[in-house]
Amino acid sequence: MDILKRKDLYGANLQGANFQGADLIEANLEKANLIGTNLMGANLQGANFKEANLEGAHLEGANLEGANLEGANLEGANLEGAHLEGANLEGAKLKDATLIGTNLIEANLEGAHLEGANLKWTYLIGVNFKEANLEGANLERAKLKEAKLIGTKLIEANLEEANLEGAHLEGANLKWTYLVGANLEGANLIEANLEGANLKEANLKEANFEGANLKEANLEEANLEGANFQEAHHLSIKQLSKVKTLHSAKMDKKLLKSLKEQYPDLFEVP
Repeated sequence: MDILKRKDLYGANLQGANFQGADLIEANLEKANLIGTNLMGANLQGANFKEANLEGAHLEGANLEGANLEGANLEGANLEGAHLEGANLEGAKLKDATLIGTNLIEANLEGAHLEGANLKWTYLIGVNFKEANLEGANLERAKLKEAKLIGTKLIEANLEEANLEGAHLEGANLKWTYLVGANLEGANLIEANLEGANLKEANLKEANFEGANLKEANLEEANLEGANFQEAHHLSIKQLSKVKTLHSAKMDKKLLKSLKEQYPDLFEVP
């Protein structure tokens, strides 16, 4: 198509167009109308989609490495298997978007809206989700090692068997979040809200829960070796009596004493 040769498509109306497999490297699509557009397998590396409307667009397998999608509307878009390494999605709207198996390593999603989005098996290592909204999102088995989730909303999100090793979750809202079998080894959860969260069989070794709210959180069979629960709120003997281990765990002295008296086996070397 002749239009592709220009590469400067600022504000262009391309609604419903077919760009499958097209070469749009570093193209300028700022504020363009791309509603329902077919960009499957397209090469969009380094392209500028700032504030573009990509609602319902098809981006399966597309190459968006290093692309600028700041403030873009991707609600309901399909990005399954797409490459978004290092992409800028700050403030982007991704509500109900499909991102299954998508590569978002080192991408910036600060303040992005991902309510109800499907991020199952997604590669999110080192991603910046600071103050993003992931309420009700599906992050089952997602790879979030060392991801920045500071102040992020993860209410009722599904993080079953997700890898959050070394992740930053300071002040994050994990109310009623499903974290069964998740790996949170060395994660930082200072002042996080984990009310009603399900952490059954989770790996919480050396995780930091200082000042966190653990009201009615399920810690059954969780590995709490070396975890820090100092100044944690609403943490009870009943909750901790069901864990896998408390070896080297840190907590309030009174609570620690009671647990050692009633459940000495929990403090043995695993």
